[in-house]
Amino acid sequence: MSNNRIGVLVMSYGTPESMEGIEAYYTHIRRGHAPTAEQLAELTARYEAVVGGVFPLRENTNRQVSGLQAALDALAPGRYACYQGLKHASPYIEDGVAKMAEDGIKRAVTIVLAPHYSTMSVGGYNKRAKDKADEVGIEMVSVESYHLHPKLIEALVDRVVSALAKFDRKQPIKALFSAHSLPVRIRESNDPYEKQLLETSSAIAQRAGVTDWEFTWQSAGRTREPWLGPDILETLQETADKEYKQVLSVPIGFVSDHLEVLYDLDIEAKTAAGGLGMKFERIEMLNTDPFYMQTLAESVEAKDPWR
Repeated sequence: MSNNRIGVLVMSYGTPESMEGIEAYYTHIRRGHAPTAEQLAELTARYEAVVGGVFPLRENTNRQVSGLQAALDALAPGRYACYQGLKHASPYIEDGVAKMAEDGIKRAVTIVLAPHYSTMSVGGYNKRAKDKADEVGIEMVSVESYHLHPKLIEALVDRVVSALAKFDRKQPIKALFSAHSLPVRIRESNDPYEKQLLETSSAIAQRAGVTDWEFTWQSAGRTREPWLGPDILETLQETADKEYKQVLSVPIGFVSDHLEVLYDLDIEAKTAAGGLGMKFERIEMLNTDPFYMQTLAESVEAKDPWR
């Protein structure tokens, strides 16, 4: 049975569905190697600290997929059908493509819930999707990035301006833009990830009237190879050394509330800042912000070659 609708595969990193699923999830991230008892205990403790045994994190992605479907329906009624594919949890990327094929979809656009392109992140998602699409006979194109989409920038500027209202504006405020670190070797191939992150940061800072800012990294993996730095914890120390008392965290590399934001920033970085005598606030995440949903929808439509 053929289906004339264009499939839209919405991809993200994935998170376990429950506390019981953490070990399987961690094993998948480690390419089939089970974590040590110590590693598992540490990751479980992080999830406990964030969700307290209840697991709402998965719902963020589900709501974003539903929100994108609604935005696409408003833009082009009846043309697009959204499917979900996760990198490290079910439904996996390949599952999403297989479901499209099962539904008779013949053409599809992929988009990742991450605005910035890297061969190691978005590129990897798109390759997995394309490999499966080739296997099941779906013609597929991919959105690579949308890091300067005007509505994305506007949504982030709104959040920066709102968060700044929580500070004493008479005193200096250091804004720290951040994103997930990647291995340093991405620089060897002129990967656009760093350049795009700085472009987004500059655009937001300029529009929000923020002149005192810098870019830093967070959430580096624990592998033997070097990762991009400095880490936000080091940057916080440097900021305190310069006698700042106020820090605004602007994690532009992330679009929803999940572990890298709720633990790495809200608990770990905030605790570190407090220990250094600094007030630490973070912008709200995009989640299902209407402007973000429109950013995604417009990016999908712009990539659609069958219009």
